[in-house]
Formats: sequence, C-alpha cells, structure tokens
Amino acid sequence: MTSTETTRAAAIAGIRPSAWVNLALGVGAQAAGTVFINTPAFLILLLHTQRGLTLAEAGLLAATPTVGMVLTLFAWGALVDRIGERWVITVGLAVTALAAFGAMAVDGYVAIGAFLLVGGMAAASTNSASGSLVVRWFPSNRRGLAMGIRQMAVPLGVTIAAVSVPVAAESGGVPSALLVPGLIAAVFALVCGLGIRTAPPGATVTRPAVPSASVGDEADVPAASGAPEARVANPYRGSAFLWRIHVVSVLLVVPQFTVSTFGLVWLVTELGWEPLAAGVLVGAAQFVGALGRILVGVWSDRLGSRVRPLRWVALSAGAVMLLLALSDAASWGVAAVVFVVATVVVVADNGLAFTSVAETAGPAWSGRALGVQNTGQYVAASIVGPAVGALIGLVGYPLAFVAVALFPAAAIALVPRVSAERDRL
Repeated sequence: MTSTETTRAAAIAGIRPSAWVNLALGVGAQAAGTVFINTPAFLILLLHTQRGLTLAEAGLLAATPTVGMVLTLFAWGALVDRIGERWVITVGLAVTALAAFGAMAVDGYVAIGAFLLVGGMAAASTNSASGSLVVRWFPSNRRGLAMGIRQMAVPLGVTIAAVSVPVAAESGGVPSALLVPGLIAAVFALVCGLGIRTAPPGATVTRPAVPSASVGDEADVPAASGAPEARVANPYRGSAFLWRIHVVSVLLVVPQFTVSTFGLVWLVTELGWEPLAAGVLVGAAQFVGALGRILVGVWSDRLGSRVRPLRWVALSAGAVMLLLALSDAASWGVAAVVFVVATVVVVADNGLAFTSVAETAGPAWSGRALGVQNTGQYVAASIVGPAVGALIGLVGYPLAFVAVALFPAAAIALVPRVSAERDRL
C-alpha cells in the first residue's frame, strides 16, 4: 500500500462510527421528504384520466409541495443553526406525516392542496439539516464523498415514489397513495429523533471564515487542521464567493430539470420509444446519476477543491445539452447513450455546490446558507417546467436543448477562480 493510500485509509478509519450513522439517518430523512414532495407528481395521470382534472389543474396540485418548500427552506436552515439537526428533522418529518394523513381525510382538491402545501413546508426541514450533518461530522477531506452519498437521497426518494405511489393509487385511489409518504415520514421522524446525535467538539475539522478577495480570485477556503473557527461572522460579507456559487447552482438547475422533466416525453414523442422502454431507460439513468454524484464527490476530495470540478461539470453540462440536440436525429442506440450521459452530468454539480456552500459558511452559518442555496434552486426549478415546455412548443426539442445549453455556459465564467496555493483542503 502506498503512502497516499495509507493516508486515505487512515482518514476513513479516523471518522467516528457515529458520523456514518448520522449520514445514513440524514439520507433516509431526506429521502422520506423527497417521497412526499414527489407523490403528487405521480398522481397526475390518475387525476387527469380518471378524476376529470385538466393537466394544468393536476400540475398545479402537484406543484404545491414544492411551493411550500420554497417558503420555508431558509427558515428551517436558520433553525438548524440554532437548535441542531435532530429536532429540526424530527419535528419536520412528524408534521409532514400529519399533513399526509390530513390530506387523506379531506374531500376536495383545494383542501388536499392545502395539506400538501403544509407538508412541503415541513419536508423542507430535511434539506438543510441533512447537509449540515455532513459538515458537522465529516472532515474536509471526506466531505465530498459524504455529501455525494447524501445527494443520493433525492433519486432514491423519487424512485420509491415512482414504484409505490402509482400502484397504491390504482388499488385505493388518492388516500392510499398519500398513505405511502405519510408512513415513511412517520417512521423516519421516530428513527431520527432517537438516532441522530449532536457532533461533540472536535468531531470534525471546522473551516475559517472566508477572507476578503477579489471577485475573480476567490478560493475554496481550506480547513485549518483542528483549529477552531476564526470568527462567527456573516460569510456573505467581504466576499462574493457564496453568492457566486448560489447563482451557478441556479443556472445549472435549468439543464438538470429540463432533462428530468422532458426526457421521458422526448424519448416517446420525438424518438418513438415505447413508454415502458423509455421508463426503464430513465430509471437506469437516474440510478447511474446517483452513483455519479458519489464519484464526483470523491474526485473533489482527491483534488482538494470543490470549485474546480464544478467548473468542469458546468462545461460538460453545456456540451451534453448540445449532444442531446444533435441526437434527436440519431439512432435509438446513440440517443440512449447520450441521454444517460446527459442525465449523469447535469446532476453532478449538486453535491459539489452544497459541500462548497456548507464548508465556506462554517458550522454556525451552514443551515442558513444551505437554505439560501435550496431556495434559489427550487425557485428556478419551478420556472423551468412551464418555460422550457413553452419553448419546446415554439421551436421544438433540438433548438430548445441548444437554448438550455446557454445556461451552463454562462455558469462557467461565474464559478469562483481558485488560487493554487489555497486550493487544498
């Protein structure tokens, strides 16, 4: 074993078992919240074909949990900074479960939508809190890996909802479908309340405050080995680093949600795939994308930087959107490969950006900073569906994909520059 491999093995061995337990609980908690958020989307077909709702009405109902998240993400993040992750996740998931059960008991879609809105507001608790767990428990040289694992919670939650909700809805209607996220949220509220622990002093390496720097030369600030945080100051003052990461993340949401929202429809309507085959490809691509998030996180750990890989991901996202446009006229095999690659690339930035934001903000500000990060992304995501859908209707898929490629292209220049001497964790 080389000295480098020995060092890495020692770093992994030096992480407390409690850190891995807390990470697993954080992943489960966010997956539970994701199941609730995505449940209404998998009810659209039932509501439209069997209950008489228009697609616009069913889509509006499906959007209510996401709107609820946008309203409370920052507030939950601020609460994490004050009382810690354990009670934020426990209370948030408990309210999510109650909202699901309440929606089961009412009649009328306005009342159901109100409970879905409240549930989305509560489910947002898991986003900032699960990210904060990574920052508090894992040292800098393992946070990329840990955050990549944490980021698997979203595709895992979507997969659970996709597999269980339509089957439950088919057998027992909307109430049975809502029972699924209600039970999952209730179970994880209990488990996380009992299992999550607060990181003791010295459990991980904290980061110093971000130094002032010019806009074009801001760095992914390294952690001081075992040193306490230099000052608990507002990390948004004196540096544009966090704001630039937030803007980059918003821009990179556009290709991500374009592919996830319209990929299945593109395969079926444009390329003539059978719906079952297209669904299998989309599911497989999501699974590979989840693994890709871990690999990119490990890559950032080895590089000692989050922002250098983030710049490469932005460049690659623009390139794969152009390839997706060209593959519209290609064979089914080429289109399948390009679609899988595109799905993997456009989601690869999430863990990098989250880790960079959390590390730069420091433990005292990570909850609020992640709240800002999530809020910006979900606001952008809520706009992508109708905006890109209208663009596709106007100019078609290929030109729409080309237009979407402009967003990651713009993000490349906004990724903070990294000074070589400071680009070490």
